[in-house]
Amino acid sequence: MLKKLALSLCLPLALACTTSYAAAPLVSDTTALMQSVLAQERTWAGLESKTIKTEDITFAYSEGGPKNAPTVLLIHGFSGSRDNWNRVAHKLTRKYHVIAVDLPGHGDTIAPANFDYTLANLSDAVRKFVLALGIQKDLHIAGHSLGGGISVLYTALYFLEVKSLMLVDTAGVYAHAGDSLINKPQELNNLLARKSGDFEHIVTKIATYDTPFVPRELMDGYEKLHLRHLPEQEKLMATLIESTKFMTPETFQIGLHSIEAPTLVVWGDKDAIIGVEAVDEIKQHLKYGEYLVLKDVGHTPILEADYPVSEAYLAFLAKTQAMPNKFAPTPTATAPKP
Repeated sequence: MLKKLALSLCLPLALACTTSYAAAPLVSDTTALMQSVLAQERTWAGLESKTIKTEDITFAYSEGGPKNAPTVLLIHGFSGSRDNWNRVAHKLTRKYHVIAVDLPGHGDTIAPANFDYTLANLSDAVRKFVLALGIQKDLHIAGHSLGGGISVLYTALYFLEVKSLMLVDTAGVYAHAGDSLINKPQELNNLLARKSGDFEHIVTKIATYDTPFVPRELMDGYEKLHLRHLPEQEKLMATLIESTKFMTPETFQIGLHSIEAPTLVVWGDKDAIIGVEAVDEIKQHLKYGEYLVLKDVGHTPILEADYPVSEAYLAFLAKTQAMPNKFAPTPTATAPKP
């Protein structure tokens, strides 16, 4: 059942083609420039770049904010990186302990060549990362696209520990998602950058509606880094397409219904990858949900509309901090001393 649920969550390509991407440095002027820009952006966001090894994976992640504050874990989408969240993290690190992780096959994280890129295994990798850092208690999780699918599975499994959840244009299997790519599995391979020019096309024509400005030098650098991760992303894409042959919306709905944490759902109304119609479907299955649909925004609200996303998330976090976990053990009363 877990494998079936995980694969159903993984179906839509959780693209996070962005104006922020991290990977190991390559020998080129454009890559060096991009790495310098990203380092400055992380500093601006109040984040510091770190690594930690868990079994056979060396995770790269960004961390910032007061360590004694509630922890927020940010999970990016397919073909993206932790840096997708920098603009949102800039607001969060003033009050929260923020951690943004590079998933296996993305960014600076190093995974073995035989890593299994199913959603169940990606969720298990995130679990190992969380345990290695010791941040599992009362954790707030936010996921974009594929990261949202991972977050749904993680939150359903570890409901005793997750304090709140934010889903941004999240991956899933939907009965109603308009005329978006989620309903056209045969076209998902078009979302892989395979040659020069592909990355810019994906960013400007598919992933975003009102594309943020990206200088030519940086766009070329991002493309080189995406091409570097093509083998891993091809494996993940193959899993997605294979899953479309037998998964149903009902399986994904079970995952949504299993979520006990309060959930904020954010969507761009011009999302061409996972249509905004999916929000109405999600509403039918979440136990506690709040919803924000952003006008004239595509699949990447965390980049196209970072200010309204940040403001809504901060208000949501403040509210959920005061909400008790109904599954938390009841404190044992201390007997009075004689």
